[in-house]
Amino acid sequence: MYAITIPEPGGPEALVWNEVPDPVPGEGEVLVEVAAGAVNRADILQRQGFYNPPPGASPYPGLECSGRITAVGPGVSGWAVGDEVCALLAGGGYAEKVAVPAGQLLPVPQGLDLEQAAALPEVTCTVWSNVFMISHLRPGETLLVHGGSSGIGTMAIQLAKAVGAKVAVTAGTEEKLRRCAELGADILVNYREQDFVEEVRKATDGAGADVILDNMGAKYLDRNVQALAVNGRLAIIGMQGGIKGELNIGALLGKRAAISATSLRARPLSEKAAIVAAVREHVWPLLDAGHIRPVVDRKLPMSDAAGAHRVVEESGHVGKVLLVVR
Repeated sequence: MYAITIPEPGGPEALVWNEVPDPVPGEGEVLVEVAAGAVNRADILQRQGFYNPPPGASPYPGLECSGRITAVGPGVSGWAVGDEVCALLAGGGYAEKVAVPAGQLLPVPQGLDLEQAAALPEVTCTVWSNVFMISHLRPGETLLVHGGSSGIGTMAIQLAKAVGAKVAVTAGTEEKLRRCAELGADILVNYREQDFVEEVRKATDGAGADVILDNMGAKYLDRNVQALAVNGRLAIIGMQGGIKGELNIGALLGKRAAISATSLRARPLSEKAAIVAAVREHVWPLLDAGHIRPVVDRKLPMSDAAGAHRVVEESGHVGKVLLVVR
């Protein structure tokens, strides 16, 4: 098969479409012939040499894909050759084939084609696990999403609105904010021109955000705490703004607030399977009914993964950038 390899870390040009050995499904795994994969910020970090795959995972980038099952390994039940699926991966999505633990498979939702489904696993699992399983967003509460026009952001808006929450978003252009509003965002903050702490407080009568989904890390840490409501929950899922920040413990105590920080890739298989099962139970019915949808910015050939990385690094996209095998 062919896969995107990284002979040496570097810029987008470091991604090379090479012929490599076919993967073989092991105990509890299936082999998926990939139709499409999706680009995530973690892939960019791996390409740069900063985020290696966990032990035993595929060395190729790609944390999600869609495709058809072509082989079923020992110990697998509930899935068969020919099933159309999408999958959460620890790596290997930038390839023509990938071996996937059966607990990380999801069926293609009704009304979506096989390629569109590649935009779902990472965002749905990240949003559901952080915003709902850990931070327990409830109807009537306010969720603040940083990077509202990203793949994560566009799904977080839709899921929060589906459960009856109010949604605030930050984005860097009026066009991106307009797209967020179309998805249901109530409070729109241009972070280049406005202070999100002030805007969120103003829109919530001084209360602040009950849950904040943050992709920035250190840069926003202090201001996120300021923006939290009493009993608020800050969920950190990214480090685009750095890894070391100063935390005002007094402010956190005064708000009786909580901070969590998670990633999906290195979690044990059992934890990933539990998240995937929760997503299938709670999110997939919303997809099947057409209440929420993945937002796909564009599709590029998987062999042009370098071009896709450039698009994501320039932050000119809204939603997900897909890599298609054709």
